[in-house]
Amino acid sequence: MALFNPPKVLREKLGEEGVDALVELVNVANDKQKEDVLVFVEEKFERRLTEVKSALEIKIAEVKSDLEAKIAGVKSDLETKIAEVKSDLEIKITQAKSEMIKWMFIFWAGQTAVLAGLFIALRT
Repeated sequence: MALFNPPKVLREKLGEEGVDALVELVNVANDKQKEDVLVFVEEKFERRLTEVKSALEIKIAEVKSDLEAKIAGVKSDLETKIAEVKSDLEIKITQAKSEMIKWMFIFWAGQTAVLAGLFIALRT
């Protein structure tokens, strides 16, 4: 408990029991005031905490929607680039196939000519 030393005049007028009762009353009032201040500060802190929490939730929602929009944009860009690369690869594969068929035809035509020449040479 807090110490409260009443002046000598009060001690003489009230007596020891009166002074003790006064000290008790002052100490109880002081404790009650401290408790009231703590309750007020707690309520104010909780209210401020709720306000800050709400503001943060709004900001997080905004950032989330911005990120989702950016991700969707990057995704569509990637899909477009993948489609372009795929079509380029399909064209190159088709070109490689036609080139291979051309060389296979030249090879087989040459082989046929060589075999025909060998058959004619061996026949005679």
